[in-house]
Amino acid sequence: MRDDPPLSPQLLLQAYRAGVFPMSESRDDPDVFWVDPRQRGILPLPGFHISRSLRRTLNRGHYTVTLNAAFKEVVQGCADRPETWINTTIFDLYMALHRSGDAHAAEVWQNGELVGGVYGVAIGGAFFGESMFSTAPNASKVALATLTTHLHARGFTLFDTQFITPHLRSLGGLEIPRSNYHALLDMALELDVAIGPSGPLPLP
Repeated sequence: MRDDPPLSPQLLLQAYRAGVFPMSESRDDPDVFWVDPRQRGILPLPGFHISRSLRRTLNRGHYTVTLNAAFKEVVQGCADRPETWINTTIFDLYMALHRSGDAHAAEVWQNGELVGGVYGVAIGGAFFGESMFSTAPNASKVALATLTTHLHARGFTLFDTQFITPHLRSLGGLEIPRSNYHALLDMALELDVAIGPSGPLPLP
């Protein structure tokens, strides 16, 4: 289904509440379409799997994590790959949602340099993960582990990953039927929780 009426931040939030999300075929494709997979990927809160290697990474203290300190740069990092669904329209929409307080990013830093992150949209007790990137070993895993721990502590109950990948499955990700997802979404949207202020996040 093509975007009709024209996409806006408000329409995008309505779509998330209805369980659908936007994608584009490529960076250069101006069109955006809606997706509602029959099988939906989620990261259970709690339930994130911290492997021995990831625990060693966290314990070394080489990385620090922040919330909403470099949202634009995280989205740019996610789009900086040979193939991406983040076109100009989608980029601008998420920047608008960030300015309105609806889109958020967890950033991973090493020696003052941004080396990874994940971003998405928060509505009620649901976080809709959009994309992540990493330029250093395990940086995206550190971002996810820290963000999911933070969301659970804040009272969130749903972390939507849209699809499931071997990478996400290794971290505890599950694939559930559309009907189950919508039931979890409905319950999460009833919650009155907030992601919290910007700034440093403690490692799990």
